[in-house]
Amino acid sequence: MKRALPAVLVNAALVLGAAVTLVPLLWMIVASFMPAGQANSEPPVFVPAPPTLDNYRILFTRMNLARNFRNSLVLSVVITTGSLLFNSMAGYALAKLRFAGRERIFAFLVGALAIPIQVAMLPLFLIVKGLGLVNTLWGVIVPSLAGIFGIFLIRQYARSIPDELLDAARLDGAGEFRIYWKIVLPLIRPILVTLALFTFLGTWNDFLWPLVVLSDQARYTLPVALANLVGEHVQDTELMMAGSVLTVLPVLGLFLLLQRYYVSGIMVGSVKE
Repeated sequence: MKRALPAVLVNAALVLGAAVTLVPLLWMIVASFMPAGQANSEPPVFVPAPPTLDNYRILFTRMNLARNFRNSLVLSVVITTGSLLFNSMAGYALAKLRFAGRERIFAFLVGALAIPIQVAMLPLFLIVKGLGLVNTLWGVIVPSLAGIFGIFLIRQYARSIPDELLDAARLDGAGEFRIYWKIVLPLIRPILVTLALFTFLGTWNDFLWPLVVLSDQARYTLPVALANLVGEHVQDTELMMAGSVLTVLPVLGLFLLLQRYYVSGIMVGSVKE
């Protein structure tokens, strides 16, 4: 009995923590199907009476939220794809290619991680403005195609690739890009999935940078569009919950789908390092 008590307490704490985390999410989903005004009732109800799709219908027809959903999806897919390509190239080069100043460049990048993104936002905006990309989706995409964290993550993982394997490929006449494409990418696949998940979630939920760059409502991402709706429909709790469901469920589903690969990438990377 004494041996079982700690396990019971740990499991009880885990169940309690899961309930605290999941109950608000469950209520958000349920409230999105409630008629107007029902979500503000006391005590809170967890069963819509009657359930309705009017809130989603309003978002997609009257408020045209479908275009903002599409903008977020396009940005997330393009940025994630570009980030995997450029970060993996840079991370592999810093891990395995020999060139002058490699360690200094990496040290500089690691030091730059300490700089808050808000500090770099003004000069970054001026660069985007100089390129003529303000109020375009490319103005959001281009600065996000490579990031220091992604380069650091790939570099640390790529260090575990045996140098003998790469040298053997070079002796067989393989060029550097072929080595990268045929050998390196398959070997670092677990960390690529982890980085893809981080990047997609970060891009999908990003609010500040799209708000700074975009001024046309037709180009707004989903978080920016929903923030604008709060000012006009702050009392429409059910409508706001429906918008929140549209924001949360896609990335939650993606995380659950890739959770096994994500955990594998983190664990394998930590063991090898």
